[in-house]
Amino acid sequence: MPIDPYILLLLGTVGLAALIPARGTGADVASGASTAAIAFLFFLYGARLSTREAMDGLKHWRLHATVLACTFLIFPLLGLAARGFVPVLLTQPLYQGLLFLTLVPSTIQSSIAFTSMARGNVPAAICAGSFSSLAGIVVTPLLAAAVLGSSAGFSADSVVEIVLQLLVPFVAGQVLRRWIGDFVARHKKALGLVDRGSILLVVYTAFSEGMVQGIWHQVSPLRLGGLLAVEAVLLAVMLALTWYGAKALRFNREDRIAIQFAGSKKSLAAGLPMASVLFGAHASLAVLPLMLFHQMQLMVCAVIAKRRAHDAQETITVSASPAESRTAVGTGTRSG
Repeated sequence: MPIDPYILLLLGTVGLAALIPARGTGADVASGASTAAIAFLFFLYGARLSTREAMDGLKHWRLHATVLACTFLIFPLLGLAARGFVPVLLTQPLYQGLLFLTLVPSTIQSSIAFTSMARGNVPAAICAGSFSSLAGIVVTPLLAAAVLGSSAGFSADSVVEIVLQLLVPFVAGQVLRRWIGDFVARHKKALGLVDRGSILLVVYTAFSEGMVQGIWHQVSPLRLGGLLAVEAVLLAVMLALTWYGAKALRFNREDRIAIQFAGSKKSLAAGLPMASVLFGAHASLAVLPLMLFHQMQLMVCAVIAKRRAHDAQETITVSASPAESRTAVGTGTRSG
């Protein structure tokens, strides 16, 4: 299974933060830069999303309701059930981080990319990821307050801070899309580097703070192995539920693909700034499960997307064969 170079960059960023963490004034500069980078990232999300496409997507309400239920209902319930792994596999702080990852919204870019690769309903994936991200700006802090309690620093100010950092830039992108939408579409690849660079900067800032605070001494290799095992089970369960559950709800194949990839993922771009606001100095340990899950979901979903694309190609080939045979027979008859 090939490793995405971006995953190596994420690991390299963590290594850089371990060797050369930002301190003092450097930490303040890095924190401000990461906040601005994430705001710009959501501005680009807003500039990319066609308003007409979003309105058309609302018509497919059953699909979006299914994705939202997977993201903000089934995922958190599984997170609460994982409490049984404490203290056998997980420490309490790692469990809180695991529970937090189940509360964050779905991804936008990777959901679209994998849905497109698997020949699924791409417009539905675009709208589902965008709707989930927007809903998560409010829903995630509320869920964090409900299930994490005092562990998360929830307050009205924290919600306002998250809204200002994520929702306001998104709306600004939508407002300015009329003038900059074509530019954003033409430079999609270059701006994609901005997306990934923003996340790397936030990862460096969060893990630098963890190094300075000495949080990483609390996590042993054995506990990391236990966390990875629990997350592997969590991802497998969600991938199965989204695929077979969508089939039970009688969605077609293209919609099932969009539901699986949008409903089984968690957003690192949205989760990191939310964790910084809600957990403060302990954010680095809180986002460790999210970072690991993010890398795992990319690798596993890349394999699944290629498999779905292969299955779709085989279906098209098989369906086309009888028609080609009839055409050949008819041609032969006319020639005779």
